[in-house]
Amino acid sequence: MRKLILKLSLNAVAALPLALVQIIGASLGILAYIGSKQYRSLFRPQYEAVVSTHKLRFKLWEAIRASGMLFADSLWIWRNPQKALVKAEVPDWDVIQAAMSEGKGMIILCPHLGGFEIIPRFLAQHFPATIMYRPSRQEWLNEVVEEGRAYPNMHFVPTNLHGVRHMTRALAKGEAIAILPDQVPSGGDGVWCNFFGRPAYTTTLPVRLANRHNTPAVMFTAKRKGLGSGWIVNAKRLKPFSDDPAIAAAELNSAIEAAVLIAPEQFIWSYNRYKHPTGADLPPK
Repeated sequence: MRKLILKLSLNAVAALPLALVQIIGASLGILAYIGSKQYRSLFRPQYEAVVSTHKLRFKLWEAIRASGMLFADSLWIWRNPQKALVKAEVPDWDVIQAAMSEGKGMIILCPHLGGFEIIPRFLAQHFPATIMYRPSRQEWLNEVVEEGRAYPNMHFVPTNLHGVRHMTRALAKGEAIAILPDQVPSGGDGVWCNFFGRPAYTTTLPVRLANRHNTPAVMFTAKRKGLGSGWIVNAKRLKPFSDDPAIAAAELNSAIEAAVLIAPEQFIWSYNRYKHPTGADLPPK
């Protein structure tokens, strides 16, 4: 029953214009913030610390509304990929083309910001892309999400050894792979290093894959434009990572921070980036 209700909801979302979907998402973001103490305890301190450190304007309610829009954007993009692609502005195509022309594949890094789900769909118009994702623990929800995310030339693999092998093979063929670098990895798959001034357990997978064959790593963002207007997809090629895993993870986090600061109100501040995963060493004091 839950699966059917979710599918009907997704179909209802698909039938609405993007502007209306974003308004609904913004409203749900406000309700989540007001109604959940745990949500507020994660959201406000993380957002407030960053804007304070970087001396930015404190736009809490704009960030709260944008958090709901992030999920609304994702659902709408899943169900309306062609309409969404028309609304995607990509001024940095030359960066992408130059990276792929080297024949070593490309590591796509895209934080949870704005309409990030449009990024692999745009790239899949031009070359195959293998995307790593973390499956839901609820099988029925996993099936709905996988069905919603499916798109030609996009191949989804789970965050485990099986998925890593698929990504390695894709790079060996000169294809692109995509990783969400701001997700907390499982214990043993990362290192502790600062993210916006606090120790965060950080994945080393993109660094290892990039260094193995000198594969270009490109940081992408999809900043939301005006209501219903779509997204600006920016791409920045990163400098080669250090061979030292700790230094390389710090370089990766620095690149993520720079991406977030492009549109700080549109980042997923409700996600606990600083949690301690089971099996990981204790964070440094």
